[in-house]
Amino acid sequence: MSIPILIAEELPGRTLTSGGREYLYFSGTSYLGMSRNEQFQKLLQAGFRQYGLNYSSSRLSNVQLSVFEETENYLATYTGAEAALTVSSGFMAGQLVVQAFSGKGTFIYGPRTHPALWQGVQPINHQSFTEWAHDLPDIIAQTSSDNIFILFNSLDPLWVKKHHLSWLSQLDTTKNITLIIDDSHGLGVTGQNGAGVYRDLVLPPAIKLIVVSSLGKALGIPGGVILAEEATIQFLKNHTFFGGASPVVPAYLAAFLQAPAIYQVAREQLFRNINYFLSCLAEPSLFQRFPDYPVFYTPQNQLYQYLLAHDVLISSFAYPTPQHEPVTRIILNSLHTQADIDKLTSLINTFSPDLSNQATG
Repeated sequence: MSIPILIAEELPGRTLTSGGREYLYFSGTSYLGMSRNEQFQKLLQAGFRQYGLNYSSSRLSNVQLSVFEETENYLATYTGAEAALTVSSGFMAGQLVVQAFSGKGTFIYGPRTHPALWQGVQPINHQSFTEWAHDLPDIIAQTSSDNIFILFNSLDPLWVKKHHLSWLSQLDTTKNITLIIDDSHGLGVTGQNGAGVYRDLVLPPAIKLIVVSSLGKALGIPGGVILAEEATIQFLKNHTFFGGASPVVPAYLAAFLQAPAIYQVAREQLFRNINYFLSCLAEPSLFQRFPDYPVFYTPQNQLYQYLLAHDVLISSFAYPTPQHEPVTRIILNSLHTQADIDKLTSLINTFSPDLSNQATG
């Protein structure tokens, strides 16, 4: 099925304008609506006045801006990590970690691990996450290396599955195991006060943990973060990928430090929107979902065109290649009003699905 490309004339929030036509917008990754949050924009304007529009110097420069260390200390406390390191994007966060540990052991990838954690080529894994986790002890046992790096996403934002990670506490600790987890679609939404996966993981003391994440999705900051032990963060600071790259624009970090209350209000509104959306659905089984998460996957790809004809735009694109079937999802954010959700759900409730294509889970 061919999905037409809509050219937007401005950054969408709860609506999108394309070709002079306005659509209700249920797509994107600005889960907390920070891209259009007026209170956050005021904080950002103040940040630009203090720090300017950009800062392209190395973090190793002989001039240091205090906002970087302040933000990293805050992120470590917020997430429950021992230390944190900010970089220019979530992709850079993943690549810095992968490059720093490349050649130091065997990398084992979970299914559909984000490209930010790839070592140049896509790792092939056709198992479900549950199947992979079940087989992982045998995979580790058959690996000759004593240093094992296990890389995976904290959740699946496309097919909308929350990975159950209780098996981590059962991993063999006779080898040196490091977990590298991408939490880009969790941080800001999942976990205690949106703190993501780091604090919630229960691991044997011998297993090391590194979490990488974009800050640009729920939190609305064009940057990335690495969460780990202090020794790991110091090791990463000595890598050329860190010293040779520009940092996050400091004005955004200054705004971020002033915005905890804004994020909390937005998060509470998002959860209200999720609950209201579900309460209005006549057939919740059309969607694959998990609690308190604003993304809803459906195998009913024809829903995209049906809603588009009624000026409602949802997410639908071929993945992982243009030759594959579209992945169709509804994505709520904190900016949506009850009236927006009323229109969306009334259309969904009049949609005639192909019942042979029901969502599961």
